[in-house]
Amino acid sequence: MKIKDMPFFTQPYHRLKKNGVSSLSDAELLAIIISSGSRGESAVDTANRILKKYNFNKLSGLNLTELKKELGNEVKALRVLSLLEINKRNNKLQRGGFGNTIETAQDIFNLFVDELKDKKKEHFYALYLDTKNRIIERPELISTGTLNASLVHPREIFKEAVKKSANAIILVHNHPSGDCEPSDEDLQITEKLVSVGNLLGIKVLDHIIIGEKYWSWKENNQF
Repeated sequence: MKIKDMPFFTQPYHRLKKNGVSSLSDAELLAIIISSGSRGESAVDTANRILKKYNFNKLSGLNLTELKKELGNEVKALRVLSLLEINKRNNKLQRGGFGNTIETAQDIFNLFVDELKDKKKEHFYALYLDTKNRIIERPELISTGTLNASLVHPREIFKEAVKKSANAIILVHNHPSGDCEPSDEDLQITEKLVSVGNLLGIKVLDHIIIGEKYWSWKENNQF
């Protein structure tokens, strides 16, 4: 049944206005974003099907092509992607905002967790800092894929550090499994990058692994 064919007092729009947004189910909220149904489904039916398959936490891991396939419409997919991005940005603000000064590993976790938590591959970033530990510019994506010496080469990281006149760097990558304990490869790569940084006079302040929580070399006295 289409939403417009439902009794008006049961329609999500009417209930939202009368009872407030908290009165709606997850599917009804998503249906309002989707706006209309497709393939013989109402918007609520489509939302229920998608949430049964992904739920909100997994939905945020889909890209435009995958969402378009599920929704059968690019505009609807773009609406959902926009909603999910707004949620990520709101979460960052709730955790302390987009501050440019890095003081703790928690600051790094807050900055990256919503971006990395649903990634299916490892993403390795370098964060370049000035003498006051302020972020010089947007974090640099160094590699995508399982971390190894061929993917993460000191040349790529420190070339940018020199170019940006960075005083220090912080390394960040995710573990898609959610387990943030460092692997042997993580330990070896970090040791190598710290050594190169010391030779160049560009200190590696920390390396943080993002999972369900985070693991910090500095907090675990590995530096």
